[in-house]
Amino acid sequence: MRRFLRPGHDPVRERLKRDLFQFNKTVEHGFPHQPSALGYSPFLRLMAIGTRSGAIKLYGAPGVEFMGLHEENNTVMQIHFIPDQCQLVTLLDDNSLHLWSLKQHSGASELREEHRFTLKGPPGSPPSATQITAVLPHSSREVLYLGTESGNIFVVELPSFRVLEDRTITSEAVLQRVPEDYCNRRSCELVEALREHPKNPDQILIGYSRGLIVLWDLQNNKVTHHFLGSQQLENLYWQRDGSKFISCHYDGSYTQWPVSIDNRQPEPLENLVPYGPFPCKAISKIYWQTTKNGLPYIIFQGGMPRASYGDRHSISVVHGSQQTAFDFTSRVIDFFIIFSSEPTAEFDDPSAMVVLAEEELVVIDLKTAGWPAVHPPYLASLHCSAITCSHHVSNIPLKLWERIISAGSKQNIHYSNMPWPIDGGTNVAPDPPQRDLLLTGHEDGTVRFWDASGVCLHLLYKLSTVRVFLTDADPNDNMNTLGEDEWPPLRKVGTFDPYSDDPRLGIQKIYLCKYSGYLAVAGTAGQVLVMELNDEDAEHVVDHAEADLLQDQEGYRWKGHEKLKTRDGPVRFEAGFQPFVLVQCQPPAVVTSLALHSEWKLVAFGTSHGFGLFDHQQKRLVFVKCTLHPSDQLALEGPLSRVKSLKKSLRQSFRRIRRSRVSSRKRRGGSGNASEVQEANAKFDQDALQEMELAPVQRKIEARSAEDSFTGFVRTLYFADTFLRDSSRHCPSLWAGTNGGTVYAFCLRVPPAERRMDEPVRAEQAKEIQLMHRAPVVGILVLDGRSTPLPEPLEVAHDLSKSPDMQGSHQLLVVSEEQFKVFTLPKVSSKLKLKLTALEGCRVRKVTVANFGSCKTDDYSENDLAVLTNLGDIQIISLPFLKLQIRYPCIRKEDVSGIASCVFTKYGQGFYLISPSEFERFSLSTKWLVEPRCIVDVPEVTSNNHMHNKSGIENAARKS
Repeated sequence: MRRFLRPGHDPVRERLKRDLFQFNKTVEHGFPHQPSALGYSPFLRLMAIGTRSGAIKLYGAPGVEFMGLHEENNTVMQIHFIPDQCQLVTLLDDNSLHLWSLKQHSGASELREEHRFTLKGPPGSPPSATQITAVLPHSSREVLYLGTESGNIFVVELPSFRVLEDRTITSEAVLQRVPEDYCNRRSCELVEALREHPKNPDQILIGYSRGLIVLWDLQNNKVTHHFLGSQQLENLYWQRDGSKFISCHYDGSYTQWPVSIDNRQPEPLENLVPYGPFPCKAISKIYWQTTKNGLPYIIFQGGMPRASYGDRHSISVVHGSQQTAFDFTSRVIDFFIIFSSEPTAEFDDPSAMVVLAEEELVVIDLKTAGWPAVHPPYLASLHCSAITCSHHVSNIPLKLWERIISAGSKQNIHYSNMPWPIDGGTNVAPDPPQRDLLLTGHEDGTVRFWDASGVCLHLLYKLSTVRVFLTDADPNDNMNTLGEDEWPPLRKVGTFDPYSDDPRLGIQKIYLCKYSGYLAVAGTAGQVLVMELNDEDAEHVVDHAEADLLQDQEGYRWKGHEKLKTRDGPVRFEAGFQPFVLVQCQPPAVVTSLALHSEWKLVAFGTSHGFGLFDHQQKRLVFVKCTLHPSDQLALEGPLSRVKSLKKSLRQSFRRIRRSRVSSRKRRGGSGNASEVQEANAKFDQDALQEMELAPVQRKIEARSAEDSFTGFVRTLYFADTFLRDSSRHCPSLWAGTNGGTVYAFCLRVPPAERRMDEPVRAEQAKEIQLMHRAPVVGILVLDGRSTPLPEPLEVAHDLSKSPDMQGSHQLLVVSEEQFKVFTLPKVSSKLKLKLTALEGCRVRKVTVANFGSCKTDDYSENDLAVLTNLGDIQIISLPFLKLQIRYPCIRKEDVSGIASCVFTKYGQGFYLISPSEFERFSLSTKWLVEPRCIVDVPEVTSNNHMHNKSGIENAARKS
């Protein structure tokens, strides 16, 4: 049988691979991109959010999450839960309705699409005849009422979506009871709102856009009351007892209407313009909530004076003499009120307001004085400032975890202590096996620490580096500059703030040592900050040092941005990570690589000009190394410079084409007549231009010229204790890899602990390796005598890793964009290589060592390389033999930003941005899997309760 097996095919290894590797996209963290609709079920205590891309996401208690996707990928316009059911209906912008159900399967609930339906009119009718504008799920759970642009209301049976034509409410039938002078004003144009009577399910309130409102009797098919509004209608809301309702209008007013028993012509009780008398924006939605103390809560969206506050996105809350206009930094999509009372209670007693804005979710506690915001356990606004980098740290020690949480809790003193009010469903997923941190760097100079252990990505702590520098912004500057007596009473809420005071503050690299609590952060203007964790507020001077990476070489002139100015004297810092030293690279270019060794108290940093090593214990620069090639002029322009011209980049592109053409002509030997050569050259130029337009390019490994720009760009830095000079003595070392395929190795002499402050750290260059194909070096790794990657600094000291094998020979793995190559140490002779680009036609973008454990036994695990390519594929490659184990498609190759944002974890998981505000989490391991697993049970329903979306249903759910 051996003859029939493929070369390299090992059945035992194949079974082991199935026990080790499995690809799953598990959960989406963050805030949905471009939300378009909001729904809430008081019965299930679940919230639903729809997006412009056709996604629908349900959220309940922390860890309870469901996601569905409409096949059409159309915008979700409306979401409505079916009363007392685990079902909801969505309306898309293509006028289609979709019925979704929560069904239990294998011990967990799943969101499934059951039916879809498009309302069609009679032949020859215009599209407006059936264009749905309002949806009302009836409390009988048997039908939907669909208001349309034509003014007609269609009745659709559930769950079959069969149209009940004999129950259609036509605009002609409505107008029979309306005065003739009002009918002439084309009052039945568009159905703006449909509301069921809270006490009588046989009556529904119909609101038309021109201002006409009627109360329709479903049993007798007739109008019982009509209400003649003079302004364009926006929305309706019933008061709890059904004796009154509120209408809100386009002119910024709202009107309270009585519903009399004797069918007399009702007159409005009051008509108010809250922010008049000047022209105001429309009030698009309103709530009137009753309370035990007699003072109602009046909550409405919009209504601001157009001239002065027309650009504000506000929701106002009025309670007696207390009034606040909550000012959001992005457009309000929708909002709802959570209120809790007994089914037989007389009052609403609202507890919270939930607002879906375009860029964040904001919850306001209406029970606590001052109406503070509630800290959300999920749906975090990751992009409150644009994400510029990310860093994952696995298995955080408990002590460090508690200190970070403590620092974060001091920042959250302004938040409410109320429990999260959206608490439907039960999370049945197992507890996370370890504590994981995801650190995100942002454009405004902040670093956010996220709890990435489980399904909910929860903010623990926010660090700002701005205090170290002098910026144009006033630290006391606030968008809400109004005093207490100003009108309207605006109050800024939410965390979304996309504007950066200075783009140079942006964070580019982060490195956290979980054992020592040291943190290194590097930014856009060449700034490198080293910090340590302090549990108390402190005021101290931040030491400064400069690293001149050009080393006074002549002929180079930096054309980019200037360095950030620093504050003189002591600076006050909050509890948490506090900087104690700043290293400023000169020129102040973007820091492209960073490494921290907390045991040796060293930090290494690299830019497009070179790299340096800094001793943060003695606070002195150890050495700098310039990596610039004489042709690296672009490296001196900087990312914020406008010097780069289209002409220059085109010229370089054509130079590369010409060089490739010359080399290929030489390979062909130059034979053939002139016309053939000319035709071949023309064809080659065309093919080359097509190849330039295609991304990503598939090509063979080809030696790159040293004249290509950015060859000195430092891509990776790595500390290792290994054999560099001879095989008898190992020593600390620093390795650096550049964009031009060069690897530098420096021997370091770190004094012993007792003389650490007295003697300087010394460095001497020991090796310089030039890869023949000159591809950028994206990763460097040293394997010990057991072919195991060297442990992290202090990992052995904390008994979390075996001591490295220093008896056998060490190996050096250099990963370039195009190939993997293993060298022996200390001779640096080539031992093994895998040509990825030549074989697969792709290039390496990210690489890390990941530990994969078997799902069948706890006794076996192995270290492999997890590799992300420019095609969006993830490949797992074995160590040390560099054998491809498995390949998974993960990210679309056109999603360049998603590929660039990907970060792997130590145990075979990963994150990448699917939008500016969302991380997709994936797993490559069968053992380490974090995904939602939850159950939504159907609570009991009280038989005498007809209150759709009212607190009676909510409390029935709570009781059960």
